Amino acid sequence: MQLPKLNDKSYLIAPQPDRIGLTRTITGVDHTGLEAEHSVVEERPLTIFLNKREIVTAMTISDYPEYLALGFLRNQGMLRPEEDITGVDFDEELETVVVRTAQETDYEDKLSKKTRTSGCAIGTVFGDMMEGLADVSLPEVPVKVSDLYTLSSKINRTPSLYLEAGAIHGTVLCQGDQPLVYMEDVGRHNAVDKIAGWMLQSQTDGADKILYTTGRLTSEMVIKCAMMGIPTLVSRSGFTAWGVDIARQVGLTLIGRLKGQRFVCLSGEGRLIRDAKAAAFPEEDPRQQRKGSKT
Repeated sequence: MQLPKLNDKSYLIAPQPDRIGLTRTITGVDHTGLEAEHSVVEERPLTIFLNKREIVTAMTISDYPEYLALGFLRNQGMLRPEEDITGVDFDEELETVVVRTAQETDYEDKLSKKTRTSGCAIGTVFGDMMEGLADVSLPEVPVKVSDLYTLSSKINRTPSLYLEAGAIHGTVLCQGDQPLVYMEDVGRHNAVDKIAGWMLQSQTDGADKILYTTGRLTSEMVIKCAMMGIPTLVSRSGFTAWGVDIARQVGLTLIGRLKGQRFVCLSGEGRLIRDAKAAAFPEEDPRQQRKGSKT
């Protein structure tokens, strides 16, 4: 894959509503019997190989398949950051991505083609992942409340497939109050893995970053964020007890239900810098509200 330079405007990767092949128009009939056209998101299978080993098949919107494959393997602990990656080959006709390394890894025989998950799309395979958390050391990075409010506003106004068609999750890699990379997919795990793949290919450090997601803050999402070395995880959705427990265990700042001027900090509240008055930030425009955004 050819990557843009870090100071390139194209690094803000936001899927635009007019991207060919990611949506199509279907006709439906509403409750009154009226016929209307609707823009809907496409969904396709993508099979990921690590060298000669078939790992998993994910349902995805099919954009950035190389990032998705790299990020999934990285977040599963099957591909280390220092691994010598010799190639990432995508075959559109076969709907397959093959990630090649200089030497066969010692993980390829550990994972059969099955996934345990509480989420959508690929999810997370437990076992070695939980053991790997023992080696995670996240920096204690302060988080400005004003940055959270600004990010929420900017992300909700970014052109996206969600605003056109709905039924899709978004994940954004941020720094301070600036969104850097925006990815979307039918599954929240896919969107996160695309960010992880981007970080792996661009050798981007997560230590000073914030990961924003529209998905629930489950144990799997917290684990992936920690494995990516990102100290702050933010969502506009809710959270699970185990997700909160793991966040506290690894020292991750966990913030849920960020909607306009509201949020709940579940872990790392001592790192919050309350520098903003909520009145200075507008409430969300109802036309830009995502699923579950009404309080």
